[in-house]
Amino acid sequence: MNLQVATQRWLRYEHGGETAFGTLDGDTIDRFDGDMFGRPTPTGDVIALADVTLLPPTQPTKMIGLWNNFAALGAKLNLSVPPEPLYFIKGSNAFIAGGETIRKPPFYDGRVLFEAELGIVIGKRCTGIDEAEASDYIFGYTCVNDVTAFDVLNADASFAQWTRAKSFDTFGVFGPVIATGLDPDTLTIRGILDGEERQNYPASDMLMKPARLVAAISRDMTLLPGDVIACGTSIGAGKMKPGSTIEIAIDGIGTLRNRFE
Repeated sequence: MNLQVATQRWLRYEHGGETAFGTLDGDTIDRFDGDMFGRPTPTGDVIALADVTLLPPTQPTKMIGLWNNFAALGAKLNLSVPPEPLYFIKGSNAFIAGGETIRKPPFYDGRVLFEAELGIVIGKRCTGIDEAEASDYIFGYTCVNDVTAFDVLNADASFAQWTRAKSFDTFGVFGPVIATGLDPDTLTIRGILDGEERQNYPASDMLMKPARLVAAISRDMTLLPGDVIACGTSIGAGKMKPGSTIEIAIDGIGTLRNRFE
């Protein structure tokens, strides 16, 4: 049985030279000790959000990103509905938090794209499970900006370079928190570039829902606590120019905000 509290929003942060975690309550953080995914223990300490540096809310061993998982985008691109998840993996070197800078690789002069996405955060070791039990393995949900060096992707006609195009340093942006107890079908994902809304789409348009994704991917590889599955994106993902600010906003989770240089 899932006993998570809907209002809990978990985060990791640095304060006074120490790394810690806790739950966000307005403009303050209630600090916990132990394991976020095990039995976290409240310490009674309260820290002002303004006094900390946010970190990625988990330390994933991997981020799995979905392709062709939203009906509207699939229809626009004239794609068939896939019978199983189509995905790539982002390297752990890419992960950054909200507030950090997304940086174009110095040798690359091509297009860099943002993609506003909902992220599933795994809460316990997960191998070969059934869809009916998958919700027990989902800790919560986060905002993801799946950044892509688009011109790298198909630069070689013999081999689509998904991992390379998606795994440059700073290209795996997620946070600012993990929200527990949410119904993903009620969520709306927005991408906002320099104050202009570019993406606004419902998670309910997902072809493969979170439980199905977790179950199917767990049959391919073991998922570990803190791992993130980025559910894919819909219409409106686009190019970022150096100096721009990109925000991924999901009500109930928060706003992931980064500058691109």
